[in-house]
Amino acid sequence: MKRRKGTILIIITGVLAGLWLICLPRDLFKNVPYSTVVESAEGELLGARIADDQQWRFPPSDTVPDRYKRALIQFEDRHFRYHPGVDPLAIFRSVRDNIRAGHVVSGGSTITMQVIRLSRGKERRTLYQKIIEAVLATRLELRLSKDEILALYAAHAPFGGNVVGLEAASWRYFGASAENLTWAEAATLAVLPNSPSSMHPGKNRDDLLLKRNRLLERLLEHGDIDMDTYGSAVEEPLPGAPLPLPSLASHYVERCPKGKRTRTGIVYPFQKAIEESASRRSREMALEGIADLAVVVMDNENGEIVAYVGNADGERKRPGMDVDIAASPRSTGSILKPFLYAAALEAGTILPRTLLPDVPVNLGGFAPENFDRQFYGAVHADEALARSLNVPSVFLLRNYGIEKFHSLLGECGMSTFTRGASHYGLSLILGGGEARLDEVTKAYSDFVRGTSPIKDPVARWYTLHALEEVNRPDQLDWRLIRSVRKAAWKTGTSYGFRDAWAVGMTPRYTIGVWAGNADGHGVPGLTGARAAGPVLFDILNLLPEAKLWFPEYPEGEGVYVEVCPDSGFPAGPECPDAESLFLPKAAREADTCPYHDGGEFTLTPAMEWYYKPHHPEYRGASSRQGAVMEFIYPAPGTTVFLPRQLGGSVEGAVFRLAHRRPGATVWWHLDQSYVGETRFIHEIRLAPSPGKHTVTAVDGDGASVSVSFTVGE
Repeated sequence: MKRRKGTILIIITGVLAGLWLICLPRDLFKNVPYSTVVESAEGELLGARIADDQQWRFPPSDTVPDRYKRALIQFEDRHFRYHPGVDPLAIFRSVRDNIRAGHVVSGGSTITMQVIRLSRGKERRTLYQKIIEAVLATRLELRLSKDEILALYAAHAPFGGNVVGLEAASWRYFGASAENLTWAEAATLAVLPNSPSSMHPGKNRDDLLLKRNRLLERLLEHGDIDMDTYGSAVEEPLPGAPLPLPSLASHYVERCPKGKRTRTGIVYPFQKAIEESASRRSREMALEGIADLAVVVMDNENGEIVAYVGNADGERKRPGMDVDIAASPRSTGSILKPFLYAAALEAGTILPRTLLPDVPVNLGGFAPENFDRQFYGAVHADEALARSLNVPSVFLLRNYGIEKFHSLLGECGMSTFTRGASHYGLSLILGGGEARLDEVTKAYSDFVRGTSPIKDPVARWYTLHALEEVNRPDQLDWRLIRSVRKAAWKTGTSYGFRDAWAVGMTPRYTIGVWAGNADGHGVPGLTGARAAGPVLFDILNLLPEAKLWFPEYPEGEGVYVEVCPDSGFPAGPECPDAESLFLPKAAREADTCPYHDGGEFTLTPAMEWYYKPHHPEYRGASSRQGAVMEFIYPAPGTTVFLPRQLGGSVEGAVFRLAHRRPGATVWWHLDQSYVGETRFIHEIRLAPSPGKHTVTAVDGDGASVSVSFTVGE
């Protein structure tokens, strides 16, 4: 019988031990919602968002500040470091004190037991619940270290109102991190959870002050603080009404994972200074009708965003002030041109100074113009990029390939070009699509870092070199003035003056700026150079100056090619004074110079017509056979749509021709029928019927040129 009883006792003991081992849930606070907390790279609080249950409850931290830890143990559980989760002496004192008082004045709960109570929610305070807490507390002590238990308590203790946890309380009551609490502040927060509903800092302040000072006295007696510290601590005032939390990079905070703690790459002093600078500029631009401004700054060494202003000057009330413009698709203007230039270099489509046509053109109804409404006949590719000329860029895109460039933009991380390449057409390079400032800035930063899809370092060097030549808004030349910061940069302006872009690069940082109105309405004079450019250089001056600059000469795997100095193409046998340049490997496949005939540099008639006024040194060659005349409009195979007047009558289209001899007379024929003659300026208005047609022009020497086209319905 005794053996049987012993066996039963062993079984019962084993069952109870097993139940004790499995009685504690793996995650005590599994269903507790937390605030969104976003920190800078240094750990400074940038901003936070309230938890789903409308409590300010920061996600648990692994550590508890030493001052608060000491104050809490002295106030709540002086034997915390030694007991197994339950303190028999504290329970005995609690029972004694409650009997003497005739009601409950002390619970005898350890910090560990309080963690269990906090995890179990609003259970009724009964003896049975107390026993459950005690059992679970001993199990928790077996699972976690003492410091881990303190961290759980600090994260979930109530601090009055809708403030839960030490970190949230520290910011709400003292406007500082818990790591920076004074002894008086730490003591205040140590006593608050004891009775948060009645000891809120906004009421019962005398009782709160008394409790805090008693705790400070106990810390003095225990040797945690000295007399000088105690004297100054008791003189500190109690906190007043809850303070607002920090609010830096507010739009970026909204992008971070909800209910989590996120350590970002944002550099706190950069963010603060750049927000202030951008807001100041934004207030100035608002007087001109430009309401919104966004800035993104990236570190080229690690690819991190170090400053993010989704929309500057959040205190100025206006429609769209809450829109995160930095993450909103906006028309790109010319901001994508450097990627096309670099890709074309890498592919061998052009060399750095290849001449590109800059003449009037109509491509399927798309008739691009330069910003200044002028044509220059022919422009070197690097100069066209530095001056952001539209027409040469369109010719370059046509030669490189719309499909290839559209695909490249996606590879560069731009997520907004979701339609097929044919939807955008050649306007893709002039703002026919939309992009986000954050993605554009990252694409430029990747380009500098060498992590871009454009891998060739030689092509990247020539691109950055061309962008160093862009005229600055302050008209200062960094090569002449030591105090002027250097930057390779590019601007962009969308159609209708709706979007102004500027992106600047140094070896260390890439700065992206957008200015305009969130609702999309345009403002006359809103351009990248005038609106976004000055902001870019303001920010450049706030960042540490680059100790090293981009290499003086191109580096990497490349080839030496003999290049025509006039056309920028690989030199042909008749090109004089060819120069050897170190170029991307694909340069070996480029076509040779087509502009030298008999040793003379000679452009096509259309290019020459617009080139001469800007280049008085150009001589040309009037005797070049087969190239005396050239149609400027329409291009061969073009579909022409004739404009109609309000009354419905067809107005006709203007056909243009370039002739090497300005004084030559030209006779025009439409489908073999004579329609008129021109001299000096060779333009004629025609209104052919719908269908296919041919226009032929003949000069006095019998030279002729024809163009076939279609008139659309």
